[in-house]
Amino acid sequence: MVINQWVPAAHRGDAVGDNACRLRDALRSMGHRSEVYALTIDDDMRSEVRQLTDQDGSLGDITIYHFALASPMTKAFAGCRGRRVLLYHNVTPARFFAPYDPALFRLATRSRRELASLVGEVDVALGVSEFNRQELEQMGFPETGVLPISVDVDRLRNAPRVPALDDLLDDECANFVFVGRIAPNKKVEDIIRLAEHYKRYVDAYYRFIFVGRYDGVPRYFDMLRALVGEFGWLQERFLFTGPVTDAELAAYYRAASVYISMSEHEGFGVPLVEAMATDVPVLAYSCTAIPETLGGAGVQFAPKQFELAAEWLYELAYDDGVRAAVIDGQRRRLTHILGRRIEADLEQLVGRFQ
Repeated sequence: MVINQWVPAAHRGDAVGDNACRLRDALRSMGHRSEVYALTIDDDMRSEVRQLTDQDGSLGDITIYHFALASPMTKAFAGCRGRRVLLYHNVTPARFFAPYDPALFRLATRSRRELASLVGEVDVALGVSEFNRQELEQMGFPETGVLPISVDVDRLRNAPRVPALDDLLDDECANFVFVGRIAPNKKVEDIIRLAEHYKRYVDAYYRFIFVGRYDGVPRYFDMLRALVGEFGWLQERFLFTGPVTDAELAAYYRAASVYISMSEHEGFGVPLVEAMATDVPVLAYSCTAIPETLGGAGVQFAPKQFELAAEWLYELAYDDGVRAAVIDGQRRRLTHILGRRIEADLEQLVGRFQ
């Protein structure tokens, strides 16, 4: 059987494209012919992903469309021959962008309308989490299910050392780490406010590290830098890294005392899995898909009580008993996540059409 996947853009390190490539490899191992097609392809991905303009791209027995943003690909997918499978990675609600970027506000709004336009045009609509599946169901998709993201944790566990970075992070400071795009839904400003409570009431030896691109929403990033300046902190205590390599990412996880999530909208949360895989205790605001991904692991809290969260930061960083118990729980959760075979999920999907 020919089972192709469509992604609007193929970027190295992007969760959507990386997931598509892992699914392709699994499909091939099962004996199917499978390719990933994209409209935009980074140069270093051209050996792995094909242009959608290739005539074979629309000729699959099954075509899986990874949806995360509005794209010209959506209309083409609706007219694609063969069975059509929508795989929904979530769209950040437009309200998060309203104060910072009108263009992104419009894009998010258009993306949800475009997603709704596929109701009645697909054979099955899958979410990468139950949270996403429920959203699809609420939009009117009659046939829904879940196909979880496959997270490659070995690329972090087996990454080479970065001695200069290891040395920089190995000092008396606790390293509190966030990984992801610096975007309004991630509520990075709440991590900064948490840092102020931590410094004022708990401990003075800290470093907060924000790993990920910060050029996506410039006005939002400017607001964050202004907030750091308003509190009068030393710049070296707040590190915004920008994009990093896998080796550098592994170094940040290796040095982390705690992983922090204050996000208010997640469709899955790949960094939560990465943190658990590298034995970093997780402190997370409990909302959207985060409780589902953590499955009771880590330390989750709601509402946002910064004083309580600051105390948890200290406990997770310095209380060996608490830290060990949390890591043990995360290992059990990770065993469940990694124990789920991609092939079994794909066999169930293909079985729908045989």
